[in-house]
Amino acid sequence: MSDTFVVVGGDAAGMSAASKAKREDPSCDVIVFEKGKWVSYAACGMPYYVKGEVDELDDLVAVTPEEFREERDIDLRTAAEVVDIDREARTVTVKTSKGTEEQPYDDLLIATGASAIEPPFDGLGHEGVFTIHDMDEADAIEDYVTGRDPETAAIVGGGYVGIEMAEALSTRGVDVHLYEMLPHVLQPFGEAVAEVVEDHLREQGVDLHLETAVSGFGGDDRVGTVELEDETVPADVAIVGVGVAPNTDLAERAGIELGPTGAIATDEYGRTNDRHVYAAGDCAEATNVVTGEPDHVPLALTANRAGRAIGQTVTGDPTPTGGTAGTAIVKAFELGAARTGIVDEDQAREAGFDPVSVTISASTRAHYYPDGAELTVTLVADRESGRLLGGTVVGREGAKRIDTVATALTSGMTVSELQNTDLAYAPPFSPVWDPILTAAKVLNGKLE
Repeated sequence: MSDTFVVVGGDAAGMSAASKAKREDPSCDVIVFEKGKWVSYAACGMPYYVKGEVDELDDLVAVTPEEFREERDIDLRTAAEVVDIDREARTVTVKTSKGTEEQPYDDLLIATGASAIEPPFDGLGHEGVFTIHDMDEADAIEDYVTGRDPETAAIVGGGYVGIEMAEALSTRGVDVHLYEMLPHVLQPFGEAVAEVVEDHLREQGVDLHLETAVSGFGGDDRVGTVELEDETVPADVAIVGVGVAPNTDLAERAGIELGPTGAIATDEYGRTNDRHVYAAGDCAEATNVVTGEPDHVPLALTANRAGRAIGQTVTGDPTPTGGTAGTAIVKAFELGAARTGIVDEDQAREAGFDPVSVTISASTRAHYYPDGAELTVTLVADRESGRLLGGTVVGREGAKRIDTVATALTSGMTVSELQNTDLAYAPPFSPVWDPILTAAKVLNGKLE
């Protein structure tokens, strides 16, 4: 049991672990070092702050630093960066405005998160070119858009951030151009989802430039153009959202091992190769519930759940951090798109499966009940075992039905078992055969 539990990083995984450890053992000395000023904030809400649906940036903060200190008795120190870990001495070196200090620990959690990938673009440092992965960046974008009133925006990357920022800026009256070097947006969601989303984005006035690589940004200090392979396009503001990379430098310098994904390797309890050092959140791997192999899926629930489990473990109750199915959902104007598990058949084959898939479209409500919408569902299964491997959904309502598929994956269900799941039915909410059950029924027919 830990007498002194030190946490590096003050967001989802770190503060969940700190809060749980203090709650389980009030005598435990819990110290959190956060190099920035923001803690326990909802990064997923930042595009909606830029859009204007969230009034204040502070509204994205779940628990304030003062509440952690005064109500939860956690020694939270902001503007304090851990720059070194001495595993033999079990100390961390912390840099603050007053200098450096050493802090001993019995158990240590590395929850350093991830950072936005910054491609080697010319002009990436120009005023008006942003990534968006922390609160200060979101605030800077909102200030720039409000102050400069841009006419044209360039969004580089068609993933979650790109889609959400396209909606945010378009809603504010900006002419949005989205550049994606791959054939489709939302590539991990599969073609069935991507094509529906792309059609809808065009309907909403977003100009899509697929299979289009950006080489940089032009302008004198401030962005004025997007540089493509064969043309230069005007842009008054640019958002680069091409993914994130785990923050592992601190761990690597301390000899903490990384896994095959490039994130920190952990066991089922979040332990690293040092039994006194744990890792969780966007910097760490988790076990994929479909393949049983290490995976890196930087999502909020994975981070919160792992941190909470580690908080229990260090106070004497060993608790598995849980696996990941990679379940994700994104809003694209009036559409919802969601995915879970293995959707790509090539990826399924690489994992040793023989994939079979179906795509169906069905109403989200009984056919006679008003305001139903078409929901497109794709399910993927293993031919030999009948085991469900993954799925996607897209439509104007009902995207949260992906949770049914995620539950089935976590339980290791077959397609037949999913088909026979007793889901709720009433005309305002679903047809008798829910779209997920219909997809399972069709897929099961292909497997028989």
